[in-house]
Order: sequence, then C-alpha cells, then structure tokens
Amino acid sequence: MNYKVVIDAGHGGNDPGAVGNGIMEKDYTLLISKYIKNRLDELGIESVLVRDTDETVSPIERVNRVLNAFGNNRNVIVLSNHLNAGGPAFLGCD
Repeated sequence: MNYKVVIDAGHGGNDPGAVGNGIMEKDYTLLISKYIKNRLDELGIESVLVRDTDETVSPIERVNRVLNAFGNNRNVIVLSNHLNAGGPAFLGCD
C-alpha cells in the first residue's frame, strides 16, 4: 500500500501556541514539520505540508488543506505537530 503523508505544523500566524522564555511553539512545529517533509522526500514518500510559512490557518481551512492534499482515503496519514507546555507535575516535580 502506498501511503501519503500530510504534515500539519500546529498553530502559526497570530496563534503562537505555547510561549515561554522567548520560544514560540509555532516556530518549532514549523521547523519539525519541514524536517519531516524533507526526510520523507528523501525516502520517496509523497508528502505535503499544511503550512510552510508562519501564517494563520483557521481550523476549517486546516481541515480543508488536509483533505485537498490527497483526499479522504485510507492511504493518507496525517501528522499534526504540537509541543506541549508543562508545569511542575509534567516534569515529575510536585
């Protein structure tokens, strides 16, 4: 079965996602997504990015871009990249 991959870099544009210490989630999700796309290209696996710049994408537009990439079928894998922000409980410290 030939799989195709849609890579969604979470957040973007006016939605920075988690922010702390000068780091914005949207920047890292885009870097990670571009890395994954480049690696899949090297492996000969067809893939598409939902966004490849720092742009605002509404939830409806995000879904439309996913569906428009390769359609809605069982050979499509969708990766949605996010980085969770955590507090003391997340770090194992109470």
